[in-house]
Amino acid sequence: MKSFFNKLLSFFNTIEGKIAFYPALFAFGGLILAIISLSLEATGISKWLTSLHTAFEIDNGDTARTILSYLTAGLISIMVFSFSMVMVLLNQASSNYSPRVLPGLISNKSHQYVLGVYLGTIIYNIFITISIKSNEGNGNHLPSFSILITVLLTILCLCAFIYFIHSISQSIQVNNILHSEYRKAKERLKEIIDIQKQKPTQEFPDTQDWEVHKSNRTGYYQNLSLNNLLEICTEENILLHIVPIKGSFITENAPLFKTNRKVGKVVAKKIADNFNFADGEFVEDNYALGIKHITEIGIRAISPAVNDPSTTITTINFLTDLFALRLQKEELEIVLNKKNEPKLLLTSIPFDELLYQVMLPYRTYCKQDFSCIQKLFFMLHFLLKQKTSNPTYYEPIYKEIKNLYEDTKQSLLNSEDLKRLDQLYHAVNPS
Repeated sequence: MKSFFNKLLSFFNTIEGKIAFYPALFAFGGLILAIISLSLEATGISKWLTSLHTAFEIDNGDTARTILSYLTAGLISIMVFSFSMVMVLLNQASSNYSPRVLPGLISNKSHQYVLGVYLGTIIYNIFITISIKSNEGNGNHLPSFSILITVLLTILCLCAFIYFIHSISQSIQVNNILHSEYRKAKERLKEIIDIQKQKPTQEFPDTQDWEVHKSNRTGYYQNLSLNNLLEICTEENILLHIVPIKGSFITENAPLFKTNRKVGKVVAKKIADNFNFADGEFVEDNYALGIKHITEIGIRAISPAVNDPSTTITTINFLTDLFALRLQKEELEIVLNKKNEPKLLLTSIPFDELLYQVMLPYRTYCKQDFSCIQKLFFMLHFLLKQKTSNPTYYEPIYKEIKNLYEDTKQSLLNSEDLKRLDQLYHAVNPS
């Protein structure tokens, strides 16, 4: 049952990010609302409504059908325009920033809600229109209540359209995209650090000689059902080492997890069923992906096709804060059970590797833009002044300072730039 629930949750997490998920739910809601409205018509609710005020009375079936037809056609036009705007947004974001940000824009729930309101209202209008006969001449026989609901829903759609135009114009701005990636990465990183601070420091046995279990699936390793795994570890009296880094792409027969002793195929399958795989990457589950996306936007901005060093500098500002927070995180992510016993070891990307993978493209593509180089030196200098959970974190920072200095010195030709470069380097690295 737990395995089935885990797969169901994984499936829901996958489809929730699809652009058609919430519009499909709203369309179904429109159908249900139409059925409810037509059922209420049988109770005489329209007769009661028209008795309140004559403005609610429609005494001609053709007039009612014409009104509903015009409203439906208008809503279809608005929905097509809105979908076109979404496609333009995605195309522009992919061209100017990075294709990696597309999943975040597609899964923007506010845009999906707006498109869902359009679709649900259209479905509702269609069923109400079909229920009206052209030869009905007595207003008491017309679904005045349902028509009133249609008018109110159309007004709601117009308000949603105004909001959609505002939201779509904000979403395409690079600062908002960067801030969204930064916020999600920072929240995830803070969550990990808070968990580590709440639990006592533990040691975990060396897993080099443990039994290796391989994956039977291919995809992006998204997350784990930790509670289920802890129960399995307790029941079977085993320790687990999760081999892949969260967010990494796993191929079939690649190492998936290790156990401190040999376990049967049934237990191994139970453990493997608690791994959630996806076709894409999700920043909410992995802060390193947020750092990666911000880096890609910064590198795309400095390319000759875009030539926007200001955006590159902005990405460095966000990365500075994220790296300063990353210094507070322990390298080992050990999961404890209720008795504070270490049961799981999660593999995370080491700080030195993360810093190197970020600095590598910046050193390669920014070395001829001294304004970006200055900002990178300021970032590394700032990190050296921050408190850290592990003093060894400072070593890769010094190493990246040296790498940045050597690469930049080979690219600069202006004597004044070279002089300032030496000043920056010796100010950060006096030795």
